[in-house]
Amino acid sequence: MNDAPPPPAPDLAGLFLAPARAPKGARKDTMDLIAKVAGGRLVRDLVFLAPNSAIDRRLRVPIAETGEGDIATIEAEVDGHMPAYKNLPHRIRLRDESGFLTVAYFRGAEEMLKRMWPVGQTRLVSGEITFYDGMRQMLHPDHVVDPVKGEAPPAVEPIYPLTQGLSGRMLSRAILGALDTLPEAPEWLEPSTVKAHDWPDFRTALEHIHRPASPEDVAPESPFRTRLAYDELFARQCALRLRRAHRRKEPGRAVVGDERFTGPMLASLPYAPTNAQARAVREIYADMAEPAPMLRLLQGDVGSGKTLVAALAMARAAEAGLQSALMAPTDILSRQHGATLQPLLDAAGVRMAVLTGRDKAKDRRDILERLASGEISVVIGTHALFQEDVRFRDLGLIVIDEQHRFGVSDRMRMVSKGFAPHVLVMSATPIPRTLALSIHGDMDLSVLDEKPPGRQPIATAAMPTTRIEEVIHGIDEARRRGERAYWVCPLIEESEAIDLPAVIDRHKDLQARFGKGVEIVHGQMPPTAREAAMERFRAGESFLMVATTVIEVGVNVPEATIMVIENAERFGLAQLHQLRGRVGRGDKRGSCVLLWKPPLGEQAKERLDALRRNEDGFAIAEIDFRLRGAGDMLGTQQSGLPPFRLASPEAHSGMLGAADKEARLAVERDPELRGDRGDAIRLILALFGYAEAAELARSG
Repeated sequence: MNDAPPPPAPDLAGLFLAPARAPKGARKDTMDLIAKVAGGRLVRDLVFLAPNSAIDRRLRVPIAETGEGDIATIEAEVDGHMPAYKNLPHRIRLRDESGFLTVAYFRGAEEMLKRMWPVGQTRLVSGEITFYDGMRQMLHPDHVVDPVKGEAPPAVEPIYPLTQGLSGRMLSRAILGALDTLPEAPEWLEPSTVKAHDWPDFRTALEHIHRPASPEDVAPESPFRTRLAYDELFARQCALRLRRAHRRKEPGRAVVGDERFTGPMLASLPYAPTNAQARAVREIYADMAEPAPMLRLLQGDVGSGKTLVAALAMARAAEAGLQSALMAPTDILSRQHGATLQPLLDAAGVRMAVLTGRDKAKDRRDILERLASGEISVVIGTHALFQEDVRFRDLGLIVIDEQHRFGVSDRMRMVSKGFAPHVLVMSATPIPRTLALSIHGDMDLSVLDEKPPGRQPIATAAMPTTRIEEVIHGIDEARRRGERAYWVCPLIEESEAIDLPAVIDRHKDLQARFGKGVEIVHGQMPPTAREAAMERFRAGESFLMVATTVIEVGVNVPEATIMVIENAERFGLAQLHQLRGRVGRGDKRGSCVLLWKPPLGEQAKERLDALRRNEDGFAIAEIDFRLRGAGDMLGTQQSGLPPFRLASPEAHSGMLGAADKEARLAVERDPELRGDRGDAIRLILALFGYAEAAELARSG
C-alpha cells in the first residue's frame, strides 16, 4: 500500500501570474513587442489576448479545384525555379496530378529559396490563390512545410493584433507556450450557470480560442469566448460587491438630523419636491444614519433637481454639526453651484463659501480660517479643495459633481480630509441600469427619473445646413424679444482636439451679422477670458454665445431659449441631449436646432430622429446603447477598474445583469471567501486584476 502523501496542489495563481517565456529562436526584443500588444508579459496576459479572427486552412484540394481568393492548403511537387529578373519576382513552379501553381516571392535570396523549395521534393503550401496571366499563383505563402517530416500548417489559424516587428507566427508560438504551462482551474461559476449555457470549463475555453477547430470558435458569440467573457464580468462584479461589503463594515459616523435646517429649506421652496427627489432624499438620509460611510450615486437627467437633493443632504450634515464639501470640475460650475445653492442654504441658515484656484490671497485666507474653525458649514470648489492648506474642523459629507471628471484617487484625497465622511456622487449623464452596475457597482444608486413642475419640453428640429439663414433669422427674432441663444460648433472627428477654425469662422460670420452682442468660448482660451465671456452672456451684455462643447455641462442661463448645434451628425446622442438641456431653464419655452451637413448617413439620421422624439435622458441612453454598443459607455478609466480583456462590451454587455446577480449571491453566501468555491473566486479575482478585493474579504 502506498502511504506517500498526495502531491501538493499547484499554485494556480502563481502559474498564471508567472513571467511568460520567449519562444525558441526569438529576438531579444520579442517579449517587449509581445508585452505591447498583450498589455503585459505574464502568462495571464498572453493567454487573455483574444484573437480578432481566424483563417480557415482546412481546404486541402487539388490545384485545379482552387478559385480566386481561396485560402488553400496544397500538397505538390516542386517542378522548377525561375529566378527574379528586373521587376519580376522569384517564381517556383509546383505541380500535382491536376495542374500547375506558381509561388512568387518579391523578397528573398535566391539560394535560400532554392534550399526551401528543392526541385523534385513535395511541399505543403498554404496561402491565398490569385490569378496572373490566366495562371494560378500564390504570392508569399503564409506557410511552407515538409510533409515528410510530419509538419503541417495549422488547420485554423487565429489572427491576433500585432505591432511593427512582431510576426503573427512568433506571437502565436509565445501564446501556445504560455497556455501549455497551465493546468485545469477549479470551477468558480454555479454548476447551473455552466449547464444552462452548455459552456466548457475555463481551461478548455482558453484552449479553443487559441487552438480553434473552426473559425467560429474565436468569434465573440462562440461558447468559448462567451464563457470567458462571462468569467471576466463575474470577476469584476465580485470585486465590486466585495468592495461594497467591506465599505459597509468600515467604522464611520451615523448622521441623524433634527430638521432645524432641512425644514426651513423645504418650506422656502415654491413647489413640493418630486416623488423621485423625495425617494432619493429618504435613501440618502437612511445611508447617512448608518454607522458606515455612505457611497451613493445620484443619477439624474438634466434639470431633474439633483442640486436640491444635494442641498438637503448638506443641511442634514450641518444639523449633526458636520461640514460638507461639494467638488465641481470647473471654476464656472463651482460658482454656478454657489449661485444655485446660496438661496437654499440661506433659507436654511447654513453658511457657505466658494473656493476656487483663482481667489485673491486675502479672500482665500479668510475662507480657509473660517473653514478650519467650523464657521463655514458648506464649501463649494474645484480641485483647489484637495490642497494641503484646505483644512476642515469636521468634514462629514463630500458631494462630487460630474464624477467622470475626477479620478478615484481624487475622491480618496478628499475623503482623507475627514473621519470616514459620507460620499454622494452626482451624474447628469444617464446610462442604462445594467451598465451602471459595472461602472458604479461598488456604489448604491438613486435615480431621479422625474422633472420638477414648470420645466417645459424643448422643441427640437433637425434641418440641413442649406437652411442656415432661417436659423439665423430665428435668432434675430429671439434677440428682439430679449432672449439669448447658444451656437455650438463640433470637435474634429476621432479626436479630442478643438476644431478652432470652425468656431472662429462661425463667430466672425455671426458677429458681422449682429455686431457686438456675439461672444466666443472654446477650450483653448485662457480660463479668465472664458469666464469673462460667460459672465457677459449671463448678465445679458451679449445675447449669442458661439462655443464648442465646453458649455455642455452645467451652464445655467434662464434667459437662453435657443440651442443651435452645427454638424449635429458628428455628436453622440448623450452629448446632444446634454447640450439641449442648456436651454428652456426659465419661464420661456426652449428650442433646439440640429443642423446637419448633407448627405446624412443612416445611423446619424436615426440618432437625430431619436433626439427629436425623446426628452427622457434614460430613454435616450438606452437608444444610444443600442446604436453605439456599450464600448464608449463602459469606459473604465473613471471607475479605477482594469480594462476588459476578454469581454467585448458590444457583444457581451447583455450578460452583465446575470453576472452581477451571480456575484451578489456568491458574496452573500461566503463573504470571506473561505470555502472551495471561495478559493476558486479568489483565483479568478487574481487573474483579472482584482486581488485587492479578495484581500478585503479576508480582512473581514
